[in-house]
Amino acid sequence: MLSPKYLRTLLCLFLLSLSAAALAQKAPDFNLPSNNGHNIKLSDFKGQVVYVDFWASWCKPCRKSFPFMNSLQKKYGKQGLKVIAVNLDSDKDSAKTFLQKNIAKFTVAYDADGETPEQFGLTVMPTTYLVDRQGNLVNVHKGFKKSQTDVIEKRVMKYLAR
Repeated sequence: MLSPKYLRTLLCLFLLSLSAAALAQKAPDFNLPSNNGHNIKLSDFKGQVVYVDFWASWCKPCRKSFPFMNSLQKKYGKQGLKVIAVNLDSDKDSAKTFLQKNIAKFTVAYDADGETPEQFGLTVMPTTYLVDRQGNLVNVHKGFKKSQTDVIEKRVMKYLAR
């Protein structure tokens, strides 16, 4: 007979696997102008893990997230990570000024019309969506605090290892 402690552990593992499976849904595709002069589509990165971050120039936590995203791209880019930060400013000059002060060593896309965040169900700035190699949305992280970077990085590593 199985011990109650063992049964509880099995039940917890089962519930965790169900919640992860429930979250795995196809990420909405987008086609947006980017800082490299070309349009960028999320679906072009199938086979890679994509870290999609929504930000705006007025968002204070967004400023703090840029060094972390630079670090992620540098550290894991060769393993298949693609960081895409989607700017939501209606005035592109505001984004340009922000980027002069907060260097982005990753792809920046622009959605002045705000259609993409609606497709993703964005409610908080910044919010990051992690997309696995099959194009499934596997994690959502709302806000940004330096104290949470280890947890976020471990999630990225988990999906890069798959």
